[in-house]
Amino acid sequence: MSSPTVLKLGGSVVTEKDQPETVATARLDELAAVIAEFDGSLVVVHGGGSFGHHHASAHGVSRTTGSRDPAAARDITNAMRTLNDAIVDALADAGVPAVPVHPFSVAARDSDADLSLPTASVEAMLDAGLVPVLHGDVVAHAGEGVSILSGDELVVALADAFGAARVGLCSAVPGVLDGDGDVVPRIDSFDDVAHLLGGSDATDVTGGMATKVRELLALESPAYIFDVDGVAPFLTGAGPGTRIGQSSQD
Repeated sequence: MSSPTVLKLGGSVVTEKDQPETVATARLDELAAVIAEFDGSLVVVHGGGSFGHHHASAHGVSRTTGSRDPAAARDITNAMRTLNDAIVDALADAGVPAVPVHPFSVAARDSDADLSLPTASVEAMLDAGLVPVLHGDVVAHAGEGVSILSGDELVVALADAFGAARVGLCSAVPGVLDGDGDVVPRIDSFDDVAHLLGGSDATDVTGGMATKVRELLALESPAYIFDVDGVAPFLTGAGPGTRIGQSSQD
């Protein structure tokens, strides 16, 4: 199997994040059309936006705070599956061979909060020429019940598992921004930009931009953060937005 490209569509991109359970339909259709032009091996991950985050916040569940309430697990994962259905359908309508993958069914955290994500099924899908579409979700967490598994964590786990050729995070902003609102072209160390990084403006239980940068810095794959306009350049081999990590080369 050739090394896949991993593309994450942020929740603020595929949903109207300040409107509970509202898909950004026009934006999603535009993205699907762009993704349909890509002819390589691809894994898509998407965030929760106004679906998962809304319910996670209501139940007080985060990456670090779990819940044993089955209603919390049901509400969050069902909302994420609804969003996943919309994204898979949009991709399929555009001609992408997209198929859903629901992490709650397979992933787990141990008592140290380390993630286990079996990837044999995703590998088989890629070998068959399919495009697996995973999403942020709840995850069984030893001693905690369930906690949140973010899309960014999935990106890192998948990129590590498959030795991703490239990793791209499509967000609501064109990259990591400096104090003047300009895109920081490259980040090699978290300490260099820690003063610039804050959380999300809308409800977000997964840590915002700071968490994204920390996790991408741990990757060996070239990684980029960009906005919707950067998706097409990224998929054609360019390096839009902010390049993350010393190993990134283009």
